[in-house]
Amino acid sequence: MITEPTVVDLEPNPGHFLASVLAGLSRPRKSLPTAFLYDARGSALFDEICTLPEYYPTRTELGIMRSGAHEIARLIGPRAEIIEYGSGSSLKTRELLRSLAVPVAYVPVDISREPLLRAASAVARSFPEIEVLPVCADFTQPFPVPTPSRVPLRRVLYFPGSTIGNFSRAQAVRLLRQMRDEVGPGGGILIGVDLLKPVEILERAYNDARGVTAAFNLNLLVRINRELGGNFEVEAFEHRAVWVPDRGAIEMRLVSREAQTVHISGHRFTFAPGEWIHTEDSHKYSLAGFAEMARCAELEVDRTWIDASRLFSVQLLGCPAARPSTEAS
Repeated sequence: MITEPTVVDLEPNPGHFLASVLAGLSRPRKSLPTAFLYDARGSALFDEICTLPEYYPTRTELGIMRSGAHEIARLIGPRAEIIEYGSGSSLKTRELLRSLAVPVAYVPVDISREPLLRAASAVARSFPEIEVLPVCADFTQPFPVPTPSRVPLRRVLYFPGSTIGNFSRAQAVRLLRQMRDEVGPGGGILIGVDLLKPVEILERAYNDARGVTAAFNLNLLVRINRELGGNFEVEAFEHRAVWVPDRGAIEMRLVSREAQTVHISGHRFTFAPGEWIHTEDSHKYSLAGFAEMARCAELEVDRTWIDASRLFSVQLLGCPAARPSTEAS
């Protein structure tokens, strides 16, 4: 009989959500925290985005994981503990776990509790030999990682998708350092890195024809209305994703269609026609640019896998000061 995983619940409290929203909307350039896009509805919409024909990252990364499975498993080594930041549906994780030699534990970490538990339960059923230890937390802040019952030979942090691109360079370096500290000496980081490519491919990917990305972005306003007592007229905003060359990023925005005033928990915010709320960045990298950023976090790129069209990469990072022993690899 398979035991259902028990979630370690470190989910940010509603007060944190409110404080973050009020702070973001009070800035001259209004913004809302990216992490809060992923409530239960937002997570479901993002899963739908991943299946869209315009959205290349998911299918491309899956292809890389499948074609590189044998080498990835060999380099990670046997009896690994896999920690995943922003686990979502854990679709790509299954490819990784399936290829590894006797992995001892899987620790999915996500800010959205309901999708996390659903995905963790599915992984536990598919891989009954692996201890599944889900954590509901904001992974951008340090948090205690559960200790598996079996001692792993190596700890590896899996960060798939293009999530590292959601952070500014300084934030990304800080997060990579946190990951380095998390895996410890001899550990590794397996990370998805989206690559620079023609602008038309990028803007199509984030402005899909069916409007699923728009619904995903606008859902943040719905959530604020529901959880924080806001009175956003959702139809008075439109989704827009644009490439900003000097930042090397796609910016997701919610653009006000008209002059309007919004109230949230007793606070008043005004919007001019065309004024936008910045909700998410998605930075794209050259291989050399990402390698330099990794070095700033005292990490080095050990191996890179790239698809034939050079749209996306999966990279294995290691700490040059403490390589894994041959026994663990």
